[in-house]
Order: sequence, then structure tokens, then C-alpha cells
Amino acid sequence: MLSAVPAAVLLALLPSTAHAYPNPGQVTGTVTVHDPTMLRRPDGRYLLYGTGGGIAYRTSTDRIAFGGGSQAFSTRPGWWPQYGNTEAWAPDISYQGGRYLMYYAVSTFGSNRSAVGLATSGTGLPGSWSDAGVVYTSSASSDFNAIDPNLFVDDDGTWWLSFGSWWTGLKMIQLNPSTGKQLSGNSTRYSLASRPTGSKAVEAPYVVKRNGYYYLFASYDTCCAGTGSTYKVKVGRATSVTGPYRDRDGVPMMLGGGTPVLESHGRYIGPGGQSILHDTDGDLIVYHYYDGQDNGTAKLGVNLLNWSSGWPVAY
Repeated sequence: MLSAVPAAVLLALLPSTAHAYPNPGQVTGTVTVHDPTMLRRPDGRYLLYGTGGGIAYRTSTDRIAFGGGSQAFSTRPGWWPQYGNTEAWAPDISYQGGRYLMYYAVSTFGSNRSAVGLATSGTGLPGSWSDAGVVYTSSASSDFNAIDPNLFVDDDGTWWLSFGSWWTGLKMIQLNPSTGKQLSGNSTRYSLASRPTGSKAVEAPYVVKRNGYYYLFASYDTCCAGTGSTYKVKVGRATSVTGPYRDRDGVPMMLGGGTPVLESHGRYIGPGGQSILHDTDGDLIVYHYYDGQDNGTAKLGVNLLNWSSGWPVAY
């Protein structure tokens, strides 16, 4: 375990080359997945949802062997086709106030005519989800893209939703905990990260708070191209949930900064679409990668994170 390694040594372990990145931990069974989000129920059962159909479902009792085949929605909400699609992307599952919440996106590839939706459930299991409708939208005239949502609940009970893909980057709005939708008293759309020059490719925000800092994880470059994917995970941190986020070298994430967490190495190509789960043995980064030894099939990746250096190090 890296928990006993001195912080100075962990700093030296921060990735400087592709060879420094760990292989995914062992998973077996039904592990084909895109943009995974996972939580552990009180009974120890892991629920994992991902992009596709009525939101693809996987489950495990030991975090190694996964089964699946079901979907969150047996009947898909009727408003989805308004955004060009009858399948949903990039879900985000959490347990808040006695119920399970799932934020997700509906869009089409390369378009920002998009919507973030919300569903609720008493069990978190497939077929139990109730549609709560649209949370936030973008259109062809927007300079942002309302996909890849992530709910963050701060220590003081305030709710925040980060989202975004390409265009002008990652955004955040404040939510009303009673409705799960935007707080009427705060219409601000905050900007968290962008790539103002060159590629606009930053998406999939995920925010956690550790040791007094807010950490913003994001996926950079391009997904969904099998072995041609260039996805990678980077992170920045801030003292305020709305930023400004900076990487380990002090470069603002609004100017393209980001400290590497996972990158391609060997057969493990294009890791991204990440979420973070605090489990009994520590924090996990849960993501997909494209398997270079299996025709670029998207598969589940899971690694632990060590925070001893002040920055998340995957191992």
C-alpha cells in the first residue's frame, strides 16, 4: 500500500512518462463500459452505470466480478428525442437524503444541442428510476455544451452541478437541494476549465473535496475512437468550489492547465470518462479505457488514489 510511503517519495512518483501510470486493477465479467459512475450501497453491493441505451447497468459484490445487461430506464423518457437521441450518456449516481439521484446527458456526437436530465430512485436498481425531467440545456447558439454532469455536495450542504464538453469548456451551476435543479436565486454559470487555444477538447468534470481543497478532474483530448483515442485524465485544485482551479505547476485550468493522473500506456489506451468513489479502502478513480489487445473495446478501469503529496496519484 502506498499509504505508508513518505510524501517526498510520492511526489517523485507523479507521472512524468507514460510508463509511470498504473495498469487498471483486476476486474472480470461484464466490463465493457463507457463513462462509468459507481457507488457502494450500504449492503455492500456496487452499482455501476454508464453511457448507452436507457443507461447501461453493471453490478458487483466484490468490485472485481461484474455482471450486467439491464438498463436504468426500461421505458425511456419521452423528452429525450428533442435532443436528437434516444439513448443517454455519462451518468452520475449518488445517494442524497434517502434517495438515489442520477444526472445524465442526452445529445448527439459533436452537437451542443444537449440536455442534462435527472432521475431518482429508492433503491438505485434498474427499472426503479423515475424521470425528474430536464435540469439544464444548451443549444446550437450556446458557447457551452450541457453534457457530462457531476453533482457535488459541499460540507455546508450547498449543491453544485458541473458539466461541459469542448466549446468554452467546463461549467458549474448551483442547485436547489429540494428539487435537484438550478437554484432560482443564483443564475450564474461559472467557468471552471477551458482550452482557449488549439484543441477545445476538455470534458467530463468531476469535483471532490480533500484536505481543504476542491479538486477538479477532467478528461482531455478525444474519446470514442478505439485504439485511436487520445483521452487522458488531468486534475487541478482550488480553495473555492467555483475556482479558480490550477494545476500542480500553478497553470490555471481556464488556460488549459491540468496535472496528469492517467494517460495511455501499453494496451491501456485513452483512459477517461472518470468518476471518483470513496470506498472502504480509500478513493477510487473509475474510468474506461480502450483495450489495445481487444480491437479497442471500451473496458472498465479501476485504480486507488493516494493523496499524500497533496495531489491524487493513481496506483
